[in-house]
Amino acid sequence: MSKRRSRGDGGLHWDDKRQRWIATASLGYDPSGKRIVRKASGRTKTAAKAKLKEVLRDYEDGLAIAPTGYTVKDAVNDWLKYGLPGRDESSTLGTYKSLCQCHVIPDLGARKLRDLSADDVDRWLHAKAKLLSTSSLTMTRACLNRSVQRAMARDKVKRNVVELCAVPKGQPGRPSKSLSLAQAEGVLVAAEDSPLYAYIVVSLLTGGRTEELRPLKWEHVDLKGDPEAEPAIPPHIAVWRSVRRTGDTKTRKSRRTLALPGRAIDALKVQRERQSWQRRAAGGKWQDSGLVFTSSVGTQLDASGVRREFRRVLGRVKAEGIKIEPHQWTTRETRTSFVSILSDKGVSLEEISRLVGHSNQTTTETVYRKQIRPVIQTGATVMDEVFGGAPEP
Repeated sequence: MSKRRSRGDGGLHWDDKRQRWIATASLGYDPSGKRIVRKASGRTKTAAKAKLKEVLRDYEDGLAIAPTGYTVKDAVNDWLKYGLPGRDESSTLGTYKSLCQCHVIPDLGARKLRDLSADDVDRWLHAKAKLLSTSSLTMTRACLNRSVQRAMARDKVKRNVVELCAVPKGQPGRPSKSLSLAQAEGVLVAAEDSPLYAYIVVSLLTGGRTEELRPLKWEHVDLKGDPEAEPAIPPHIAVWRSVRRTGDTKTRKSRRTLALPGRAIDALKVQRERQSWQRRAAGGKWQDSGLVFTSSVGTQLDASGVRREFRRVLGRVKAEGIKIEPHQWTTRETRTSFVSILSDKGVSLEEISRLVGHSNQTTTETVYRKQIRPVIQTGATVMDEVFGGAPEP
């Protein structure tokens, strides 16, 4: 006669319908008073017993509610759904979702979370290092790490093996570029027939971020200024909002008021007239948002739509000696072009940093001032004055 199992050891029986041994364990009650029962099955009694022992071991380790079929995909989707409260849907969440859906779930999603090992993660990271830049690889690994971290905090897994794995060096990232002065002039001419003409002009001539210009409203645009004021107030735009969830600009210094160059003033006047025609053409479909740059029915532009139209404009640049590959450029590079052109014209780094709303000058110097770098002549000029030897003109 076989020995009866003690209370709490679980049960083991043969299921004729499934033709498998079924192991069950009662793990107490949930908050509603319902009994928590976990089951495991195997083709042999030994396999079922082993799975039963695993369930009981998890119970002793505090993982009583961990489902045995909980996968990496489940953990990642739970993190995306519940673990990012208050994140901006249009930017941060979109980036995280893209990385998870393209790089995490296809490769690791089917793996049971409790079976995920450090070796699995190491192999995955080294495979991705052949495709992704180091920064993208770091962010992708962070998505997996935070997903597992959240699952561990909810007793879905015993430990987070992702924390044990370092990020290998990935591929070189796509370098940011800036338009030369001749290229920038060619782009402005090519944009004249574009529905985003005013957007491109204002972006290139003021250095505004795309997230700041897309939500710009007419109430924050002054095309006349106040020449009678003391001191005189020039035509300007107030960059006070962004597309972020809170509506705030990226940093405190990003909240700024920028004087408008004459070409930008003319472009915004054209935009106001074009928008009135769009409103009439749309009729009842028009949504009166008060935005400066809108779709054909008055709604806010999205980043991908702006990028596509910007590249169409680049493809129409026909200036002599200028060749631009549209697919190699993004709209944020109108901002780097603004910084570089000002730098080339001798504007101080401190002033450029104020204009673009950077929190410090280091960002302006290392990230945004590209290609068109002025030759610093002060030292050579002074040494020529002291020691002579200036070249003949």
